[in-house]
Amino acid sequence: MGKVIAVCTSERKGIQKTSVPEIKVIEDWGIEGDAHAGKWHRQVSLLSFDKIEDFRARGAEVEDGAFGENLVVQGIDFATLPIGTKFQCNDVVLELTQIGKECHSGCAIFKKMGECIMPKQGVFTKVLHGGVIHPGDELVIL
Repeated sequence: MGKVIAVCTSERKGIQKTSVPEIKVIEDWGIEGDAHAGKWHRQVSLLSFDKIEDFRARGAEVEDGAFGENLVVQGIDFATLPIGTKFQCNDVVLELTQIGKECHSGCAIFKKMGECIMPKQGVFTKVLHGGVIHPGDELVIL
């Protein structure tokens, strides 16, 4: 079981996301108003709060959404889970489709720190059922 620490969106791809009070998640689409929404396998991205905190402890000054993640969740190590794992948060059901990705060229975090955690720790999901998610909500592995 995990706790949602932040929900984040961006209007364009390739930029950091911004923390918002809630997100509306749409079935087989992604997050309303987010640049990464669409009919593909990377509709919603998740990153472990604990991995972000470890990165901050090494000197990184990063805000929620800095890695391009939509959900920051405490208590789940996403990179250790198999593809196909399902998660539920309120009415929202997500299915894990990809672990990690290459940083886009010009990643500001990589340039400053010499590394970025999203390529190994970030995961991507598709939306099986929509709903609304807020910080503080519980995310469970089904």
